[in-house]
Amino acid sequence: MAVSMYHIAVDAHDLPRMARFWSAVLDWQVLFEHEEEIIIGAHETALPGMCFLPVPEGKTVKNRLHIDLTPDDQDAEVTRILALGARRVDVGQGPDVTFVVMADPEGNEFCVLRPKRTLTD
Repeated sequence: MAVSMYHIAVDAHDLPRMARFWSAVLDWQVLFEHEEEIIIGAHETALPGMCFLPVPEGKTVKNRLHIDLTPDDQDAEVTRILALGARRVDVGQGPDVTFVVMADPEGNEFCVLRPKRTLTD
């Protein structure tokens, strides 16, 4: 393969808070920390990772790109992630969807899907 996904870059106002939140959600660790970026990942050699980059402004509109998470137990994970500081959000998804839309501490939307076994499931 000529290219692989390396990082998901996330603009953030509070880098340490966002890195702690996503590390806890994904059971990852902080791999590098500097005032200009914090990198988290499952392991230093396990791609991709997430890189939090400082911006002065807060989030103001719906994401055009978001993360989908697939758990073993959707209800248990939603409860756990809410306890970590996420909140449920309504982006017009309707009542009959099989996913839960949430937002991280800075308002970035992400979804907790039903359990999946393949990328096309």
